[in-house]
Amino acid sequence: MAYIKGNYSKSIYVSNSGYHIGIFRVHDTDSEELAEYIGKTITFTGYFHELNDIDTYKFYGKLVNHEKYGEQFQVENYERCRPEEKNSIIEFLTSGLFKGIGEKKAKQIVDVLGKDTLKIILENPDNLILIPTITKKNIDTLHNKLKEYEASYEIIMFLGDMGFSTKDSMIIYNYYKTKTKDIISNNIYQTIKDINELYFKKIDTIALRSGVRVDDENRVKASIIYVMNEVSNTFGHAYYSYLEIYKYLPRVLGINIEEELYKKCLSDLEIDLDIVHKEDRYYLREMYDAECLIVKRFRSLNSTKPLPIKKLDETIYKLEELFNIKYNENQLEAIKNSYLKKFLIITGGPGTGKTTIMKGIVELYRLMNKYSYETLKEKIALLAPTGRAAKRMSEATLMPAATIHRFLKWSKDTNRFQVNEYNKSKVEFVLIDEASMIDTYLMASLLKGISSNCKIVIVGDDHQLPSVGPGDLLHDLIDSNKLEVVELKELYRQGKDSNIINLAYDIRKSDISRDIFNIDDDLTFIECRDDEVINNICDISNTYSDISYKKFQILAPMYKGLNGIDEINRRVRDIFNPKSSVKKEYKIGDVLFREEDKVIQLTNMPDDNVYNGDTGLIYRINSSQKKEIQIDFDSNIVKYTPANFNNFRQAYAISIHKAQGSEFDVVVIPIVKGYNKMLYQKLIYTAVTRAREKIYLIGDISALEMASKNTKSDIRRTTIKEYLINGIV
Repeated sequence: MAYIKGNYSKSIYVSNSGYHIGIFRVHDTDSEELAEYIGKTITFTGYFHELNDIDTYKFYGKLVNHEKYGEQFQVENYERCRPEEKNSIIEFLTSGLFKGIGEKKAKQIVDVLGKDTLKIILENPDNLILIPTITKKNIDTLHNKLKEYEASYEIIMFLGDMGFSTKDSMIIYNYYKTKTKDIISNNIYQTIKDINELYFKKIDTIALRSGVRVDDENRVKASIIYVMNEVSNTFGHAYYSYLEIYKYLPRVLGINIEEELYKKCLSDLEIDLDIVHKEDRYYLREMYDAECLIVKRFRSLNSTKPLPIKKLDETIYKLEELFNIKYNENQLEAIKNSYLKKFLIITGGPGTGKTTIMKGIVELYRLMNKYSYETLKEKIALLAPTGRAAKRMSEATLMPAATIHRFLKWSKDTNRFQVNEYNKSKVEFVLIDEASMIDTYLMASLLKGISSNCKIVIVGDDHQLPSVGPGDLLHDLIDSNKLEVVELKELYRQGKDSNIINLAYDIRKSDISRDIFNIDDDLTFIECRDDEVINNICDISNTYSDISYKKFQILAPMYKGLNGIDEINRRVRDIFNPKSSVKKEYKIGDVLFREEDKVIQLTNMPDDNVYNGDTGLIYRINSSQKKEIQIDFDSNIVKYTPANFNNFRQAYAISIHKAQGSEFDVVVIPIVKGYNKMLYQKLIYTAVTRAREKIYLIGDISALEMASKNTKSDIRRTTIKEYLINGIV
């Protein structure tokens, strides 16, 4: 690890948690690579308690090349060099930190006390009485401020000695300030509850290393919360039983604990309002509050009585003329109620015209309110859970659409939404697409960020996969039969005789007719042994090797194994993007990437306008000293460095979960019994409904039939439906 020594000049950006981007003037370094910066400034990044332009600092870290901002020094830790030369001490004392000490007094102090001035003031401030012009107030100011100034660094050192990184030390100190030592010493696990950026495993490791007993009550309580969070994120449930949590605890604690201790810790968590106990159910407080908020808000909006509206039918007729369309009875009901009601759910399977409806809803709202398009953009928010779904929504309505995270202004520094209950959006109408993908927490966050009177229309297919996060929101809302729902039933897309659509509805009914396959070229099933599946995929890929990467997609449920996504990508890549002397290559882990490879984004990078699930092509690979990969996402060139190479992967084959919200002309789906527990109804239904024109299913037809009958994998324990039905909350 290299160091640079010098002076802080200024900050360009400072977060609440102490993260700085700033300018540093370099006087010295131990790195040949950084020697060119001596006597010059360099941009630095890192976490700091406080910086001033008087002190000399040593920053330890490394030189990195940011894809957008160029070379920066990434600070891992740092130290403040105490002033030693007389002139430096005088400069420090007159820096403004010590009120009432001007240059004349500072010089007198240093002349008497010498190069150990600061040490003497800290250890024996009475020595300042030797200076004639110094008052008792001056002495108190100098001693107290210097003590406070030194104490902050002592706390940072204390946290570092415990095992916290500089980043975490700064975050903790900036949150607790002078109370840091007391809180850490009394209950280090409190940091997990208070500070969003700190996680159980990290804190638990430091706690045990610091001597916390394995059966310490604070550790058991933190472990209970951790277990409930982890299991909730894994299985999607909203609540757990007493014995269920107790069963998982030993895996986290590393020991079996007495039931009496477990019972006491549960009771303490309930008293502290960290969990909620209702009958035989235990909820995390955040989950319980989220479910209650959703139920209260939707019930309230749903109960609002519509006022008689003049010229509504006349305006809808104008829409039909404008869009050259004739709405059916279901569609008319959906469009009318979207204006008349404060809350509405529109649901329907593939091909029922959900996109067409949304276009009509937006335009009707504009015409009825006599808004210009510019005003409409301020009044309505078109939202979806993913970037690609938002793009499709925008293309359909010719209006801006955004992800819910972008609308709520999620901050990666604080891991919080900036649009929230304290800073609400002023929109009056929210239209949400692909609602089956929205989890309970995200919906609650959205409701906090908008007015309690804001109109909400939700669109989605509740037969698709539920959200990745906990809850089964859309299904619960519809299944309660307590909210306004319009179900679209008449088929439009691909025509009423589409075999793809018929297969999708057969899967929903758990009754697949084998006669549906191979009668037309839109639905093909190729039966073969497991070890022949990828060869068949390669044959089909050869047929479509010249098609646009956006139109052809292989979908599979698992990454590993004989017919997993990783192996399919390895085999078919040379078909779509053969090796060439003019295409550069670069190996990341076990995967060789090549220019023009199809890749998929795995995380949200809102600053670069690229989101989880977006696909693109590798535009350029630079494998020289400054390694860089550029990816083209619809003419948006995004640069990646080794620090974020794990943000993308090959995408000739992708997971069915990643494809949700997207559509392709041609879809290839391997389906074998080896996929095991991943063979369930909602997964295969979601895969089939991604196809617009053609589907190739390859493998074992009995595996498809087995998947269509497996609905048990989808069941999540939630209480939104129950609360809506029984009027609870």
